[in-house]
Amino acid sequence: MDISSYVLLSQEQALRRKLDVAANNIANMSTAGFKRERPVFRDYVERSEETNVPEARNVAFVLDYGATHDVKAGAFQSTGNPLDFMIDGPGYVAVEAPGGGTAYTRAGFVRVNEAGELTNAGGQRILGEGGRPIAVPPDQLGTLAIGEDGTVATAQGPVGRITVTMFDDERVLSPAGDGMMKGVGGRELAIADTKIKTGGIEGSNVDPIVETTSMVEILRAYQSSSKIAQDMDDMRKRAIDRLGKLG
Repeated sequence: MDISSYVLLSQEQALRRKLDVAANNIANMSTAGFKRERPVFRDYVERSEETNVPEARNVAFVLDYGATHDVKAGAFQSTGNPLDFMIDGPGYVAVEAPGGGTAYTRAGFVRVNEAGELTNAGGQRILGEGGRPIAVPPDQLGTLAIGEDGTVATAQGPVGRITVTMFDDERVLSPAGDGMMKGVGGRELAIADTKIKTGGIEGSNVDPIVETTSMVEILRAYQSSSKIAQDMDDMRKRAIDRLGKLG
């Protein structure tokens, strides 16, 4: 296999990666708080001295550098539950991960378990200040409310605060399933920097038209790449045939 075939192969691997990301975005366009992903690629330039043509000595390959998240907020979707919320701005809410540790999510569904603790829709406890669960006395559940700064209070006073965790580099976050992310290096925002809208949740920021258009472009690029590969194969066959006749 010559160098041109390796270049085409790297491009087709990149196209497959882009297709996987676009398909995952479409699959999650109804997932609360889901952030659209974008693949990240880089050029890897290899220098070869084997060719007599100087311009052909630098060969560029495509390298997959993972994916980043589009931090643009999704639309506010009313749920009718006064405890549900949407983060107004960047950041994530910390919850207990199903397999242990801490996960982060933008999905603001809020439930109360039998122990009076706030949980998300999947039953994972919501972690407040200092990574502690937020518990509400059973006799005060009827007056439970969440303030714009994340403060969880009843008629008797505050019982905790839902904190927003910021990540300066979104690339440290990786999908953990069910709309949750895993990551390290986050920092809790202060009360003055926390803004929450209650009564609804944040929808996905995926635009189905954009993703569908992207999938069509990926398909056309793959077809072009396949056509080039076929043309190169035909050229090799003709060259071998002519060399055979000369021999």
